[in-house]
Amino acid sequence: MFTTKKLCRAGIIAALYVVLTMAFQPISFGPIQMRVSEMLTILPLFYVESIPALFVGCLLSNVIGGFGIYDVGFGSAATLVAAIATYFIGIAIKNKIVKFPLGALPPVIANAFVVPLIFILTGYDYSYWFNVLTVGAGELPAVFAFGIVLYAIILRLQAHEATGKIFN
Repeated sequence: MFTTKKLCRAGIIAALYVVLTMAFQPISFGPIQMRVSEMLTILPLFYVESIPALFVGCLLSNVIGGFGIYDVGFGSAATLVAAIATYFIGIAIKNKIVKFPLGALPPVIANAFVVPLIFILTGYDYSYWFNVLTVGAGELPAVFAFGIVLYAIILRLQAHEATGKIFN
């Protein structure tokens, strides 16, 4: 059930995804990309409402600055599938140390294999396997390096929230 709090959180996540993608637009699109907003793809480990939020954020980003209809459709679908997979990993894995790297894999894998197809469909670039490597290489730091910081912050906030103390 979506509460007002969850709906607001989803809206903020979608907006953040778009803002981060557009703020770093020169590196957010193309065969050599590092979409900083992809750090948000670890959020389904914590919040179910982040699944549609990430989809909408990616969709809007791809409408504004992407590779046309193929990017809007396939790119956004890859984010949706990855977010769902990350969510189920979050449910299945209880160990907080193992949960992050396993939960961070779906967006890296989905984008590494889907985005190069978009390049081929749009006639932008036909070197599929090279682009799998370059897109995956850009996705890794976005999701793992920036995502681990976000993951740690959320874990800390949740620990403080459980004790009733937000700030020490």
